[in-house]
Amino acid sequence: MKKRIFSGSRRLIMAVAAIVTMPAWNNAWAQTLRIAPLANDNFLIRVSPETKEKFLLLPIEEAAPESQVRVVADNAQQRLLNIRMALTKVDYYLPFSLDEFRGMELSLYSHINIDRSNRGGVGSEIWRNHIGLSDTFDTTNREKFRPTYHHAPEYAWMNDPNGMFYKDGVWHLYYQYNPYGSMWGNMHWGHSTSRDLINWDHHPIALKQDMHGAIFSGSCIVDHNNTAGFGNDAVIAMYTASTQTPWGYDLQTQHIAYSTDGGYTFHKYEGNPVLTADIPDFRDPNMFWMEETQRWILVMSAGQEMRIYSSPDMKDWTEESRFGKGLGCHDGVWECPDLMKLPLPGSKGSKWVLICNINPGGPSGGSATQYFIGDFDGHRFTVDNAGRYEDGKSLWQDYGKDHYATVSFSDAPDRRHTMIGWMSNWQYANVVPTMQYRSANTICREPYLYKGSDRLLYLGSRPSPEYTGKGLDREVKIKGSCSVILSNAQGEEFRLIYDEKAMTLTADRSCSGEKAFSQDFDVKAVAPVRNRITGMRIFIDNSSVEVFANNGEVVITSLVFPKSRYNNIRIEK
Repeated sequence: MKKRIFSGSRRLIMAVAAIVTMPAWNNAWAQTLRIAPLANDNFLIRVSPETKEKFLLLPIEEAAPESQVRVVADNAQQRLLNIRMALTKVDYYLPFSLDEFRGMELSLYSHINIDRSNRGGVGSEIWRNHIGLSDTFDTTNREKFRPTYHHAPEYAWMNDPNGMFYKDGVWHLYYQYNPYGSMWGNMHWGHSTSRDLINWDHHPIALKQDMHGAIFSGSCIVDHNNTAGFGNDAVIAMYTASTQTPWGYDLQTQHIAYSTDGGYTFHKYEGNPVLTADIPDFRDPNMFWMEETQRWILVMSAGQEMRIYSSPDMKDWTEESRFGKGLGCHDGVWECPDLMKLPLPGSKGSKWVLICNINPGGPSGGSATQYFIGDFDGHRFTVDNAGRYEDGKSLWQDYGKDHYATVSFSDAPDRRHTMIGWMSNWQYANVVPTMQYRSANTICREPYLYKGSDRLLYLGSRPSPEYTGKGLDREVKIKGSCSVILSNAQGEEFRLIYDEKAMTLTADRSCSGEKAFSQDFDVKAVAPVRNRITGMRIFIDNSSVEVFANNGEVVITSLVFPKSRYNNIRIEK
């Protein structure tokens, strides 16, 4: 994939070697960047209003504990960040943008979290010798596992896809983003766009955390008829703001923001929050317009259930119903919902599908995506064949270990329900063997309903049509039980084992490459097969394998970390 870089004033192209050995208090920045020690391992980092550089470069050490950084500008607290400031070595640098604080006296009060028992005292924290100012920031790829055609952040951490929509020929993808580290934290909405779902342009952060809290997951819609009062075709984002009180309680409230430039910049609504609840896990709003009721429908994750709301304007919400008690997997918190209507196979009818991501509780351990098939009347979602979901039984959209937080783009062309997921697992996402960036997205998929050999309905997922004819996949025809083996020149293998008698498809990555980073990684993923498998489409990238058997009736998504990409496929009986 062609390398993309930030556009306009955020274009990033540089090397940081010049600052590696220069103490910040004794160099050319002495008049604009000052560091003063305070009591009890606290420091004041002050950036002068005269500073011309665009970035404060932060030295990061992944093994260091998080240090709390309070950002104060214009005599008010602007951010509260957690950053792993380097104590014994610098693993990499990350930029703190100074653009929004131009002309202000900027103060960063940092509590450096030091374990004095093994760190050796005050002199052991080396971040002070390496922090510095710069006009640019190096984004050159230094990771052999970075994907070539899957979306990934240009640098730092990414998890759930958020607020995706399609407008004027452009797919907009937002995502949970920590710009200050390659582990989870400091949640913002990153932003990328694409015209073909393969090549992605990276844009400045769309939604930054504020004093309401971190910006958690949510959704976006195009308000064609100005129902919210922000203008025709305004893009409205609804997201969870999450903060922790001084007493240790997590507070999660629902907020909206609007964009009048097509989703590139947002303005937060002054009347936020627009929805609250008296429970701790209340997040991930997913909204859509329902023609039959002429109202916006909102599905919220609420502990281990989904709550459904309606509204005429996205500002005032009325609770309609709740769903989930006694149905499906409840081993973890329910997250990232989606609700969509899909056509029935071989008829003019339709059914509704409720997507429910859960962590933990997945079929192979950790996080995964379950679903429910039924009906929705604008008020209440009811399942068909409730016995399929009782006593903890679940149906899973993808039986691999690395498919989570899957939701759809709103306003997709041709009434499509195009979905994309986070390609990782919470069991090991923070420690996979990359550092410049962490995590990628799955390829996009088109959900559909099909009947199994038991005549029951199931949810399938085809690769989106944008991937057809691009040479990204390998097609394999099979007949009867067999193993499909992907391998490379180093002898590393990823095995797909089809047992026609048992009606299972198993992904075995025990010999796939690097795996020592987590004991939870080397686990076989076993998928039930609803109809006899005759073929597979397999998408192989530098660090992933996505398998679509029978045109997506069975899907298994797996991360892999081989010495080189698999370039050979063989079939063994």
